[in-house]
Amino acid sequence: MPASEIVREADALRERLDNWNYQYYVLDRPTVPDAEYDRCMQRLQQLEAQYPALQRPDSPTQRVGAAPLDKFRQVSHELPMLSLDNAFNEQDMLDFNRRLLDRLGAGHEPLEFACEPKLDGIAVSLLYRDGLLVRGATRGDGSTGEDITHNVRTIASIPLRLRGSGYPAVLEVRGEIYLPRAGFEELNEAARQRGDKTFVNPRNAAAGSLRQLDARITARRPLQMCCYGVGQVQGGELPGAHSQVLECLQHWGLRINALSRVVRGIEACDDYYRELAEQRAELPYDIDGIVFKVNDLGLQQRLGFVSRAPRWAIARKFPAQEEMTRLLDVEFQVGRTGAITPVARLEPVFVGGVTVSNATLHNADEIARLGLRLGDTVVVRRAGDVIPQIVSVVPERRPAGAAAIAFPQTCPVCGSPVERTGEEAVLRCMGGLVCAAQQKAAIRHFASRRAMDIEGLGDKLVDQLVDEGLVDNVAALYRLQREQLLGLERMGEKSADNLLQALERSKHTSLARFIFALGIREVGEATALSLARHFGSWKALAQAPEEQLLQVSDVGPVVADHLVQFFDSPSSMAVVEQLRAAGVSWPDLAVSAADLPLSGQTWVVTGKLEAFSRDEAKARLQALGAKVAGSVSAKTTCVVAGPGAGSKLARATELGVEVLDETTFLARLAGLEGSS
Repeated sequence: MPASEIVREADALRERLDNWNYQYYVLDRPTVPDAEYDRCMQRLQQLEAQYPALQRPDSPTQRVGAAPLDKFRQVSHELPMLSLDNAFNEQDMLDFNRRLLDRLGAGHEPLEFACEPKLDGIAVSLLYRDGLLVRGATRGDGSTGEDITHNVRTIASIPLRLRGSGYPAVLEVRGEIYLPRAGFEELNEAARQRGDKTFVNPRNAAAGSLRQLDARITARRPLQMCCYGVGQVQGGELPGAHSQVLECLQHWGLRINALSRVVRGIEACDDYYRELAEQRAELPYDIDGIVFKVNDLGLQQRLGFVSRAPRWAIARKFPAQEEMTRLLDVEFQVGRTGAITPVARLEPVFVGGVTVSNATLHNADEIARLGLRLGDTVVVRRAGDVIPQIVSVVPERRPAGAAAIAFPQTCPVCGSPVERTGEEAVLRCMGGLVCAAQQKAAIRHFASRRAMDIEGLGDKLVDQLVDEGLVDNVAALYRLQREQLLGLERMGEKSADNLLQALERSKHTSLARFIFALGIREVGEATALSLARHFGSWKALAQAPEEQLLQVSDVGPVVADHLVQFFDSPSSMAVVEQLRAAGVSWPDLAVSAADLPLSGQTWVVTGKLEAFSRDEAKARLQALGAKVAGSVSAKTTCVVAGPGAGSKLARATELGVEVLDETTFLARLAGLEGSS
């Protein structure tokens, strides 16, 4: 191939890969399959390896990580990276607005504010010269940071060369590098598997990733960056409003937060704060507040700075997600599979908007990793609806004589032996259904809303039924008599009748719900649905050999082994036969998953529905073959939005995804269910 053609091909590949990166990481609108991206990347790598003169520092191939550094070089910020003053309540925001108006004088009410989620990450500075990334640095103390260029170059949402034209000759971009929650969980799970120390929170993980001397380690971590402003600018002009500057940055290939908004007046700032506070738990990343900035850059200059913070901006913080408290005791709970879980009893502490007095400790390995002892002062984290967790110990506050945590040698409920089998991290009670705790947990799971949905069968009633000897497995629920129920504490005639009616209704279910309700280890809702769709009938599933089970999506060797053990267990299959004899039934599936009308589609349900719950809507969509996701992306087929839909509806509108209100959704369901 002539040299000129080789150069043109390499340039075309770079441009194509840069465009795809921009669409994927900045716009969240992927346009090609991963396989096509990989083919182009491999071809460019091949050309650059064969012709070293083709290599360029801004090539997409140069994100893999350079050779390790000996140490970090110090960087002086030409314009200081300042802190923000904080607001903690509505009055603080009113005072902030009053100070602004007092300084600006009459004629500026109401002010226009740029509102942005305050990402819980690491503030960084990116320096571009003639569009080429030449330096990345941490904020440090605001005046001096550390040169992390070798690490920021590995982050896919940071362009190595700016897109388009019109950018200043020198442009310093400022933003936050963060680790999404999913990436954080994967990182910690991998550390647990290796027996390594886990990260305390996503911010801690992002900071640790950026301070790696070996950029190849950083490259393996799914870091992202979101821009929130600029520093020094030379050789060009930017628009006169902060929000317009952010739009320019996005046009030049940098990621900005899709939830950012411009509002007028301090009351609208409060509305925005409350709206994001409600969405906070659903976001795929951590935010610890909202940043409000006067949008007009001319007014920003007039307002100026005080000490180390701008007068024109403030961060209104959310309730803390981490707090310190004291470990009072550790108790051990037994689950439906016999797993013995340590639960921390804590001195009550207000964290994440609620008072926390208990936290999960997972298993003995986790306690050992934490180095936890009774009486320790600990850091507790609660993010949204996530179960509170102890994430670290404060060693300097350990009391003298703090006792080690001893795991039980026998089951704390039934006294049966406990074992740790294979490579499992958990201890298990070997008592099986002899253990009342396992009986109760299995019955609660069976009766739960997403399983057999037996209304009125709450935890306290389950405890009574087992403790009184009326029920010892799930099939025994359907043998309960009215007189037996009336003999229980606080059980009136109406409650007894309602429970019997709920039991009768629950007999008519679906194959997927029945499989899930049985509580087979590692078989969750999605796996149960996959099994039901693949085999179509209970008989076909129960008779399937392991090699057939492994053909089902969501089923790996571990799940297949648990399924085989269940089907080979005479006692388990006896319970299934008792349930069927009691009248529990479901329709077999006559069509394969691929033939269902919504097969291959991804739907999202958000907001409040009037006709039925979101769980019921999810179940009906899944029955038609759809995958129901928790977040909106470019791969989403349709969004069902009831009243109160927030960020998911906004994201769907931004991406051009079809949105249905409840009335249209019900009509669509009726048509699909009638034809399937």
